[in-house]
Amino acid sequence: MLTIRLTRVGKKGQPTYRFIVSEKARDPWGRALEILGTYNPRVKPAEITLEKERIEYWISKGAQTSDTVRNLFIDQGILKGDKVKLAGLSIRRKAKLEKEKQAAAK
Repeated sequence: MLTIRLTRVGKKGQPTYRFIVSEKARDPWGRALEILGTYNPRVKPAEITLEKERIEYWISKGAQTSDTVRNLFIDQGILKGDKVKLAGLSIRRKAKLEKEKQAAAK
């Protein structure tokens, strides 16, 4: 199965990322079928360059996106839908937030 995901490039402590298409089981630092763009999260606002036509082509051929890539594509308007929640809350943190919410409502 093909997947569109990020691979890290750049110096130590200065990451930049590439959007790549590769087999899901293949190493993300290995050979990619195609490079679809770049992402630099270190600048404000984050710098994203994408080849929209090629991304749409690969998605039409059945390529899936990783959760992070899906969220970035939704931000850029390439995909429609809801973002994927990447991190969950612990039971203890949920209880604390619920208590704070109830205290604020009073």
